[in-house]
Amino acid sequence: MARFEITGANKLSGDIKVAGNKNSVLPMMAACLLTEETCVLENVPHISDVDVMAKLLEIAGATVSKKAGNKLAITCQNIKNSEFPSHLTEKLRASVLLLTPLLLRLGKIKMGYPGGDVIGRRSLDSHIQVLKSLGAKVEEENDLITAQASSLKATDIFLQEASVTATENAIMAACLVPGQTTIKRAASEPHVEDLCQFLIKMGAKIEGIGTNVLKITGADKLFGTTHSVRPDHIEVGTLAILAAVTGGKITISPVVKNDLDMILLILKRFEVEFKIENEKLIVSGSKLNAVEKVSADIWPGFPTDLMAPMIVLATQAQGATLLHDWMYESRMFFVDKLLSMGAKVEIADPHRVLVYGPTKLRGQKLDTPDIRAGIALVIAALVAKGKSEIARAELIERGYENIVERLSALGAKIKRIA
Repeated sequence: MARFEITGANKLSGDIKVAGNKNSVLPMMAACLLTEETCVLENVPHISDVDVMAKLLEIAGATVSKKAGNKLAITCQNIKNSEFPSHLTEKLRASVLLLTPLLLRLGKIKMGYPGGDVIGRRSLDSHIQVLKSLGAKVEEENDLITAQASSLKATDIFLQEASVTATENAIMAACLVPGQTTIKRAASEPHVEDLCQFLIKMGAKIEGIGTNVLKITGADKLFGTTHSVRPDHIEVGTLAILAAVTGGKITISPVVKNDLDMILLILKRFEVEFKIENEKLIVSGSKLNAVEKVSADIWPGFPTDLMAPMIVLATQAQGATLLHDWMYESRMFFVDKLLSMGAKVEIADPHRVLVYGPTKLRGQKLDTPDIRAGIALVIAALVAKGKSEIARAELIERGYENIVERLSALGAKIKRIA
């Protein structure tokens, strides 16, 4: 089990490149099942989640090849297997994205319950709604989900929740179902838009991209293509928070400004100093002031995946900040680790914490509960005086490419111990 050793309280500065969005590339990898031709994905992050999805595709019969320059070539010509073991699916929430592509290719799929971070079990109800609406038969038993359909039919779907992955499953299915499928209350995050652009390059017909109503006309066939994965706006926000609390000046690029509206609004309210020039976000350390409340919300609201780093930022801001995440009942539980570092945090309930700042954090031995809390602890350790050890670092590496090397280049004293 790997761990990070970090000595904090150093100003960080320099340039850092943003990795491709992991929440874009994983559904794109699944979408490659929709064609027998080769698809090439560029700007693919070197993270373990990508490796797990590649393994799942290979079990199905796909050929996945890593190429120089963060590229993946995926060929799904000989797809024969539709059963996926729990020991792999439980490592990756995005394994749920295999549901509709395999139904289209083989008419059936049986898989272990998708896993991922332990921040509260996320229901498959919206996915089951999508599958049944399209005409599939679905069964759940012993943490296995089985779906069958001789063919799928176009329909109108009003999603019971604006689930990103359920939206993506519906989009992928509709691309090859004869007729027009309308998806209402669709998720519209940047990674959903990125998937749609990839599918259009493959020959899909999608209207309403970036909105909550998508109209998709089924194509006879989809084709191979090449697509560059969008920069990860969650990573941009994480690095901006890092810059704000460590006191240096960090240039983050490339960024898509439209993906950052709410993130930058919240940073501005904390009085973080930043500016955008071309595709670069330049953030300087500054005196931070608390805001009354930060609430996670569905897009284009403040992203839940940035709530943990934002809690760390609030520990360095003058005054009290209430932080609220209604989506996941366990998102806030990592704050006990911040308390051990000297933070002043009151847990109001599983969804809300009240943070008082600024506080001087001290180094501590910590354990990583999930990807986002893990990177928040890395930020806290870089702020803290003294040495910290963060166990289960491999969880952080699920979502952040070469994080030790990239932070070291900014002046961070961090090393990985296998």
